[in-house]
Amino acid sequence: MAAILSSSLFASSCLPKPLSHSRTHTAPPLLRARASLLQDNEEKVIVQDSFPSKSSPLHTTNGKSSVDSISTSAFEKGIIKVEQSVNIFLTDSVIKILDTLYNDRYYARFYVLETIARVPYFAFMSVLHMYESFGWWRRADYLKVHFAESWNEMHHLLIMEELGGNAWWFDRFLAQHIAIFYYIMTVLMYAISPRMAYHFSECVESHAFETYDKFLKVQGEELKKMPPPEVAVKYYTGDDLYLFDEFQTSRVPNSRRPKIDNLYDVFLNIRDDEAEHCKTMKACQIHGNLRSPHSYAEDDDDVSVCAMEADCEGIVDCIKKSVNPDPANVK
Repeated sequence: MAAILSSSLFASSCLPKPLSHSRTHTAPPLLRARASLLQDNEEKVIVQDSFPSKSSPLHTTNGKSSVDSISTSAFEKGIIKVEQSVNIFLTDSVIKILDTLYNDRYYARFYVLETIARVPYFAFMSVLHMYESFGWWRRADYLKVHFAESWNEMHHLLIMEELGGNAWWFDRFLAQHIAIFYYIMTVLMYAISPRMAYHFSECVESHAFETYDKFLKVQGEELKKMPPPEVAVKYYTGDDLYLFDEFQTSRVPNSRRPKIDNLYDVFLNIRDDEAEHCKTMKACQIHGNLRSPHSYAEDDDDVSVCAMEADCEGIVDCIKKSVNPDPANVK
């Protein structure tokens, strides 16, 4: 699968630029500029210049790995490398199984992928809701974005079902039982290390992008002759696209409005959705870096409020903060 992407991808990051880690949030002007460029040529969604190969454990930016781009100790960098190596091993193992079972059964493979792909967002929200119950978490943006991501993946799944990807009992059985195991694993991983859980999800989304990209190159001409599923037309061209904009955290809302004329357009947009998921998962690996694209204000008055919202990085950090709360955050 790695051959799908050019070798230049090893030197680029999954995110164009991460949001400011200092939470000064100077991103809105940059995002608006990015949106204007995308609107000028919406069909040329460049993802290959920003996507690393799944075989690269550390994504790079300007010759530096994502680990080196963050101010961390040597010990923490080592932990990050171990986490990412484990994630890549797990991802590659699952890919080998899927390659064996679904070599030329495209829609069935996509059905399995989409059943699995939405699971981590359920897991993230489950853990965050638990943190909220204990008063450990008050950052609504994470819940909003993760729900929008699950909503997007659900429609991918509905599309695959309409195309007959779930026709075989074995495929449904396999996908659903992998999803149960994946959910439990992700809940535990997210509670221990959100950074590792987000990176694992990034690996999954990156593989999904590569899979759809290869499919478009192989079956593109045939897909252009086929009509789009009704559920895809409603999702991508409906009147209410708030949630469609919400999961695309590297874009300004309303900057991407797909056209759906045939089945090729459907898979093209599914592929580009996976690119947006990958960017969001990349951003989430820096704690406190995620904000809803709808939450940016012109004057950014809410930055100080965001900085005061309760949050924590894993259950150990949550317990520590509950035992020794920051006086600045205690009302």
